[in-house]
Amino acid sequence: MDNQETAPRSPLALYLALPILSWAFYDFANTIFSSNINTIFFPFYTDEIIGTSEARQQVASTFVSYANAVASFFLVIFSPLFGVWIDRTGYKKRFIVWFTSISIIATFMMGVFGGIQTDALMWGVPLSYALVVISFVIAKFFFNSSLVFYDSMMSDLGTKQEMPLISGFGVAVGYIGTIVGLLVYLLVSEGEFHKAFIPTAILYLLFSLPLFFINKDTPIPKNKRVKGSFFDGYKEIIKTIKDMKSNKPVFTFMVAYFFINDAIATTIAMMAIYATVIVGFSSGQFIILYLVSTISTVIGSFAFGYITKKIGAKNSVTIVAVLMIVSLFVAVFAVEQWMFWIAGSMFGVSLGSMWVTSRTLIIELTPDDKRGQFFGLFAFSGKVSSIIGPAIYGTITYQLQDYGPLASRIALSTLIVMTVIGLIIHLRVKQDLSKVSSV
Repeated sequence: MDNQETAPRSPLALYLALPILSWAFYDFANTIFSSNINTIFFPFYTDEIIGTSEARQQVASTFVSYANAVASFFLVIFSPLFGVWIDRTGYKKRFIVWFTSISIIATFMMGVFGGIQTDALMWGVPLSYALVVISFVIAKFFFNSSLVFYDSMMSDLGTKQEMPLISGFGVAVGYIGTIVGLLVYLLVSEGEFHKAFIPTAILYLLFSLPLFFINKDTPIPKNKRVKGSFFDGYKEIIKTIKDMKSNKPVFTFMVAYFFINDAIATTIAMMAIYATVIVGFSSGQFIILYLVSTISTVIGSFAFGYITKKIGAKNSVTIVAVLMIVSLFVAVFAVEQWMFWIAGSMFGVSLGSMWVTSRTLIIELTPDDKRGQFFGLFAFSGKVSSIIGPAIYGTITYQLQDYGPLASRIALSTLIVMTVIGLIIHLRVKQDLSKVSSV
């Protein structure tokens, strides 16, 4: 959509616009993958196969952490290139379709490999589990890769004034997808968590189809495209980083987001094992906890769409970061389940709200002709931290495995430090308020 001056649409008209609705349904689809695979059933499956003792439960945390770190490592390599592809070709949906399809196939194969019964070993673990891990890394890499194009597509759906509401709507619809995805638990019995993988792949595909068929690309005409190899994009990224003096607010926020996303990515990956192994939740209790946390996320996403429009994206990010720090503090010291209920609900609100506020802030801070590249850098900043956060967490749990639950509490406490550092840096972001108010 053209971002020129147009008559403002009512929120209802905005939400019911077909391109926006289908775009939001893709968030619905990929959040089913993120919650079912990344947050719940892959960690449960890992603990089922690996966590046969108190020390081995910490090793299970290490496997989950390192698998997430490896997927993020590959994204770090490619995400800057993805942003340049957007700016040079204008194609977004085309890459979403390809990358999502590969992610769906890999998710399906996780279920196939998880059902294999064999005594063969690989990396010192059952071969079937090793193949599930490889499939998980592939599925998560292509899932995260598609999000670079998906996030950048948002700016085509409305005016800059409408971005907070569109962003909040997408995130909220996405987390409603989490609720639907949790129905897969009805197909799973204790000790058979691999049975969740194939149904998740099917739901992932089903709710991706509206975007596949409804949304359209607006490709840049070939005669207007910048000539050269796509791999020259890495040189452009390096040049962009060197020229950050003219885009210092974006650079400052990306550094801040690096630390904040460290906490987000690691918590998402590790909360299932932490809740069950450290706080004593059963898998069924965790599903209910996760459902409540998701409802909190939906509410927070919608609310912060309006809050961001009212007080600005920068102030909103500050509020969300403080909320995240408090929730992590409660989780680290949770000795009773009710304490983790509070932590989970608070983190749920901050999680959805951070996606809403950070995406909107990037759009406020970036020039139109560089938006795809900056979203690539945004992903780059976040995904580097998605390597470091889980890697640190996994290394701590592995090195301190003999200390049992204390190892995980120490590992989780490092996320508080990271979030505080991110908040301090974020407060240094300088905004041109005249530009914000005029968009």
